[in-house]
Amino acid sequence: MIVRLHKLARTTPAIRAEIAASNESIQTLADRYGVSPMTVFKWKHRTSFEDRPHTPHRLPTTLTAAQEIIAVELRKTLWLSLDDLLAVMREFVNPQVSRSGLDRCLPRHGVRA
Repeated sequence: MIVRLHKLARTTPAIRAEIAASNESIQTLADRYGVSPMTVFKWKHRTSFEDRPHTPHRLPTTLTAAQEIIAVELRKTLWLSLDDLLAVMREFVNPQVSRSGLDRCLPRHGVRA
């Protein structure tokens, strides 16, 4: 079994499970495993011991839902390239729109970027 750990992780899933199952005090476990008491507290109250992703689930965007629909429809009907779509969106819809924001928006709505 391949275990992928966060590059700065100080515990493994096995150690985290031991921490959760232990009846010892938080400070005792923190001293034993060389982690902070807050880390022990965190793992004592979790049911899954794998690393969670650190990327935000919803990246910030300057486009509203209506503006996203406009961008998607422009892409579908006019077959604009991403750079051309960006120029149109900046000129007529939202001057703060970014290329990466459009690049994330299109696949989210089922359109290839």
